[in-house]
This record gives sequence, C-alpha cells and structure tokens, in this order.
Amino acid sequence: MTTGHDRNAVFVGIDTSNYTTSICAIDGDERIVFEERRVLRVPDGDRGLMQSAALFQHVANLPAQLENLSEALAASRMGAIGVSAKPRPGPGSYMPVFLAGVLAARALASGAGCALIETNHQAGHIAAGVATSGMPLQDGETFLALHLSGGTTDVLSVVKQENDYRIETVATGLDLHVGQFVDRIGVALGLPFPCGKHLEALAGTWAQKPAPVIPSRVKDGAPSFAGPLTAALRLLAADEPPAAVAAGVLRSIAAAVEKMLRYAFDQTGAEKALLVGGVASNQLLRTRVENRFGAARGRSTGLYFCTPPYASDNALGVALIAREAVRRSPGD
Repeated sequence: MTTGHDRNAVFVGIDTSNYTTSICAIDGDERIVFEERRVLRVPDGDRGLMQSAALFQHVANLPAQLENLSEALAASRMGAIGVSAKPRPGPGSYMPVFLAGVLAARALASGAGCALIETNHQAGHIAAGVATSGMPLQDGETFLALHLSGGTTDVLSVVKQENDYRIETVATGLDLHVGQFVDRIGVALGLPFPCGKHLEALAGTWAQKPAPVIPSRVKDGAPSFAGPLTAALRLLAADEPPAAVAAGVLRSIAAAVEKMLRYAFDQTGAEKALLVGGVASNQLLRTRVENRFGAARGRSTGLYFCTPPYASDNALGVALIAREAVRRSPGD
C-alpha cells in the first residue's frame, strides 16, 4: 500500500473539460513528472463544441495519452488517481464530457490497485492556482476566487479543507460567460477558436492608442456580457479598426472584473483573491485589472494570478488534490 510519504510514488490527475483532454502526474514532492494536454478540435468559424462531439474527442484522445503516461512512468508506483468528475462542487453539477475522464481514472486506479480520488473541475483550477500563484494560504483560511473561462464566470468564496476545497458562489454571470464574450467577438474578427491568445495579441498592437469605450455592467457582483458584445459588434459594423475593438473588449472585461472583485471583497471581508481560468491567463487583462483595482483600493491589491500555462484547463490541480488526499489519509 502506497503512503503519502512514499517519494517514489506518483499521483495522476485526469481532467476532460469541454475543450482539453489533460493528464498530469506529480511525484511525492509535488514536482511534475509527466504532463500532456490535447486541445479539442473546433471547426473553423464555429464558436464551440457540442457535448457529444467533445466527449467523442476525449474518448479518441485518452488511449494514446494513457499509453504515453504508462511508458513515461513504467518504473513508478501509482499513489492515487485523481479525476474531475463534474464541473463544480455540489449536487446536480453534471456535464457528459467528464464521464470520459472518470471511466479512464477508474480503470487506471483499478489496474494499479491504488485510491481513486474524485474532485471537480473548478476545484482543480483553484488548486493549480494556489500552487502556481505564490499565494500564501493557511488551512481554514477563506479567500476569493474568480473563475473566468468559456464556461464559467464565477466569484467564489473558498476555504481549504483537508485535501480539497469548500466552494460557495458569491456571484455568477447573468448571461454570456466572459470566455464566450472573448470567443464570439474573436470569431467575428476572423480569429481562430479558442480566441483568447489571438485577441490579446491583436489588442496588443493597439496598446498605446485610445480604444473605443465598450461599457461594462455588473450588478451585485454578477457581470453581464451580452450588452458589451452587442456594443463591440456595432463597432465592427461601423468599420472600427479590429485592433481597436479588441483593445476595447479587454478594457471592458477588466472594468467588469474590477467591479466583481470590489463587490466580493466588500461582501465577504476576505483579504485575498485568486484569478483562475483561461481568461485569467491574458497578461494585458491582468495588468489592467491590477492597475484599476490597486487604484480603487489605495493599498496592496491582495490579487494573485495563476501562472498562464495553468490558468487554462489542465490536470495539475487534480493531481495535487489526489496527492494531498493520500498524504492526509488515516494511518499515513
């Protein structure tokens, strides 16, 4: 039986989100010893994937990825297998894409004779953010997390408890998710999907010029991006330069995020906020949010950002949760 103190054991995380098939393995000292991510293919001009199409691609991706994992770690013992079994914590949270990861994780754990640790996609993002952002954290400490992605725009109150996280929603998006806003305007601009990094690069070419004002709307911490998308599309129809529109979109998102943070800090009394999710990897957005929020608070921002490679979908956080579960298991 592998224990949490066995430095020769490895801990595997599997995450099958709507756009990426991810596997990550860490050793007993939480160093990455294997990682592979495959971004799902979206046809040119489309703005996403149906669940059935995404699930099919995960099923197609996983056998080769698991073979690569087995080859890379042939001499290692499996300490535990972690998997994102659903999008968020709580009853009723469900997306078919996560079934592919669960089936793979169960088979892997059964074959290796090790523990299977189920968590959720959102907790995996938070765990990766905590690990890579440098945010100091004590057990039982409450902090805020903003999960900004194509499928989620949540302001969360989070407490680390044992190996996982207790997550409560403070506010959530009213219509479009922030990543949908980015992708829909990106597709309208002719950018490849997913559009985040391409929109950031385009906006960067307009960085020193005045950008058109695209309004931001946030009510009680909950953002609405449908109106800003309409405003951005109107600018495009009026022949506003594409780079100017891209810059305006990112400024609108930054203003919304700053309002979300201000509301959440005021409501909860928390002192720290962690930003995770694919949209949080945007460095132009990060700089603007830090500048706006720092000016608004007039002191240290208390903001922490997941490093860009682990802000987008990944399985590092899931592996870390599995490692922590074994470390804290009775008798360890």
